[in-house]
Amino acid sequence: MDNLYTRDFNDEEESGLSLNKTLKISFLSLLITITFVVYGIKLYSLQVVEGKNYRERSQKISSQVKTIPANRGEIFDRNASLPLVINTDSFAVDLIPAEIPEGYYDTVSAKLASYLGITKKDVDKKVPSYLRSSYNSIEIRANVPFSTISSIAENLNDLPGVSWRSKPIRNYVETGSISHIIGYVGDITKEEINVMYNQGYKANSIVGKTGIEKQYDKFLQGEPGRESRTIDARGHIISDVPIVIPPKPGKNLVLTIDLRIQELAEKALGERVGAAVVLKPSSGEVLAMVSYPFYDQNLFNSEDASSEFARLSTSPNQPLINRAVNATYPPASTFKAIMTTAILAENAISPDKKIECTGRIVHGQQRFTCHIKYPGHGYLDLKNSLAQSCDIYYWIVGRDNLGVDKIASYSKEFGFGQSLGIDLPAQQTGFVPTSQWKERRFHEKWTDGDTMNMSIGQGYTLVTPLHVANMIAMICNEGVIYTPHLLKEIREPGTNETIQNIERTVLHKSNIDASIWKEVQNDLRYVITDGTAQYPMNNKKFQLAGKTGTAEVNGVEENHWHSWMAAYGPFDAPVEEQYVIAVIVEAVNDWEWWAPYATNIIFQGMLANQSYEQAVKELGFNYLIKTRTRQE
Repeated sequence: MDNLYTRDFNDEEESGLSLNKTLKISFLSLLITITFVVYGIKLYSLQVVEGKNYRERSQKISSQVKTIPANRGEIFDRNASLPLVINTDSFAVDLIPAEIPEGYYDTVSAKLASYLGITKKDVDKKVPSYLRSSYNSIEIRANVPFSTISSIAENLNDLPGVSWRSKPIRNYVETGSISHIIGYVGDITKEEINVMYNQGYKANSIVGKTGIEKQYDKFLQGEPGRESRTIDARGHIISDVPIVIPPKPGKNLVLTIDLRIQELAEKALGERVGAAVVLKPSSGEVLAMVSYPFYDQNLFNSEDASSEFARLSTSPNQPLINRAVNATYPPASTFKAIMTTAILAENAISPDKKIECTGRIVHGQQRFTCHIKYPGHGYLDLKNSLAQSCDIYYWIVGRDNLGVDKIASYSKEFGFGQSLGIDLPAQQTGFVPTSQWKERRFHEKWTDGDTMNMSIGQGYTLVTPLHVANMIAMICNEGVIYTPHLLKEIREPGTNETIQNIERTVLHKSNIDASIWKEVQNDLRYVITDGTAQYPMNNKKFQLAGKTGTAEVNGVEENHWHSWMAAYGPFDAPVEEQYVIAVIVEAVNDWEWWAPYATNIIFQGMLANQSYEQAVKELGFNYLIKTRTRQE
């Protein structure tokens, strides 16, 4: 019995042990299965779900890519002989902080600063403490001369982590007044990158800021190249031989500007605050565009570019403004060319009918004085009123025979109050008032006095010098205005092959009869031969036509006015051989009525192929030339 009992007990014990063993094995199997499932899911997630992301990260880790900047395209004048803008070799110095041995950062940064001519604080600003373990290259200074690079190279053992690279800069060969046309470049800003990121621009892009540099930045940019090397996870270079994709330089631009005429116009205007425009009316090509004061774009290549910009921005004469397209003025008596056209086209009054100018006219409570001559011009018809610039004639005809609506309509017919579409990134449209505008703006009724002011180019009407040049171009072309433009051709770098010619485009075409234009042309010629411009615009070699203007300016001392001249010539040449010139000399200058003299000098030098000095001598204007101190 004992043996049986013992055997049964042992069997039961063995059975329990077997069950426990089975449970343990099952548990372990389940645990192993769960572990494999978890790892399987994780591997699936890493390889399939997040595989693309990790592959991209691994590629970034395994390769170091440096951008090779592309040379910007060069810019030429219309003769395309010598560039106005080129790229100059320069260097940038970089630092990889993590390659500096521990504890030596301050020593290395101080030595580097001394070579670069800056302070250690300047280096520390570029390399803050949180970046001092980074293997990324940090630019410390750009526009470093070769002599400095040589000094660094000779002492490179004392400068671990320091390297240099080529970084070309924009060299503006021609400065002066052409600065407003060409503009300048600079580092792209955060605001610009937000707008232009999808156009291929990057955080380190150099972009045009003003002028042609900005207007045609996409053509000038080129395509940057790349240099890539294999590195380890800590950023150490593994491969010695880089993979290089060379950059493609930007396209070259040929402008409509004639550098000889540009320099002639610049000297003719002189150091007087104002502007001058030379236009080819048959095509809209701008041959010269001068604005004074101007600036040197090369100032913006320096490390002090921001302070130079601030200095120029706060200068009282505003040298950064292109007055030819971005400043507006009352057109003054040049506007009488539009009034004459309107009077003839509307048959508002017989051109032969004479109106008496007694020197003054009373309208309501206001007294209007003809400032050209007192006690008056006497009886004048339309032709002689234009020639003598008689205000009273135009006051009366504008008020009694035309009215504000027709005057505004003809102003817009000539392009006033509208964008002229010139290929520059900024331009003023000017302004043409209407009776409805005044009621909305000032809550006042338009008066006959407003119409009288408008009739002589005063009051609310505002134009740019380019608007005035286009006004004369429309008269030359007998009712057609072509879009003024500065770009003539786009060329391939290296081969110099022309890939695009800029054709003329019609901006506006008038329905005014050709006979009207002929009469206006003859009247403008009469202004030069027998009118207000007969002395300053007297030219024995070339027949000229045009209109003077003297604009009153509020807030300027007495006997100071804007001086205008708008002219074209040769009068007896086909329109394809004619040129338009518009000049304004602002009231801030000493009053000398210089605009017509400057205009005549430009015509003489341009048409006779003479220098400024030769033209002045030929015209007998030597006695008028003063020694001046350059303004800023």
